[in-house]
Amino acid sequence: MAPRSPLDYDVSVSADKRRRQRTRGASGAVDSSYRHCEWPGCDVAAQYRAPYSPERLNEFRWFCLDHVRQYNAGWNFFEGWSEQELDAQTRADRVWERATWALGKGPKAPLGAQPHAEGKAWARFGFRDPLEVLGDAATLNPGHTASETRTQRRMTREEQVAMDALSLSYHVETRAEVRARYRELVKDLHPDMNGGNNPDPDRLARVLKAWQILRKSRNFTD
Repeated sequence: MAPRSPLDYDVSVSADKRRRQRTRGASGAVDSSYRHCEWPGCDVAAQYRAPYSPERLNEFRWFCLDHVRQYNAGWNFFEGWSEQELDAQTRADRVWERATWALGKGPKAPLGAQPHAEGKAWARFGFRDPLEVLGDAATLNPGHTASETRTQRRMTREEQVAMDALSLSYHVETRAEVRARYRELVKDLHPDMNGGNNPDPDRLARVLKAWQILRKSRNFTD
């Protein structure tokens, strides 16, 4: 039988109905060969997950079908919430718990509500992370918190070349840091500091030019 081309796709209404019929009635069960129902006294295979508690929504307990129904029947996400907390959650839900802010200002979540997803979608599908390559202690692309991420500035190409000439990171924020680095390099390269010898005249010229550019830049605070 000849392989089917990926472009050979039936987009007719009847074909769409057939596809919907095949997926209709999905129960949400996850095949598992190593989990057993966590309900006391039950040793049936656990194929259904449920959040551990309202405070630990990223952690899951696993049950069989009968017991996950009992567990969910007694679940109350808002149990113990104050009126202020309920009001904050209501306002957050209006914007799908996404950050909102006025034009020209940074994001601000409603009364401390989470502005975006917690980044653990893999846990919601029942995957485990024994090597910690996906969780908070991730070794692959762990990401950065908002406090660790600095606002990126728009440096001109000329300013970027100047920063490279001084071997400075683009995250340097104060003019004092730039000046200190400039003086350090001049001390190493200037003939007056080296007994009349100029070890690297081209580098010295680049350093002097870089300082003239950066000393007038608006990208640094005084």
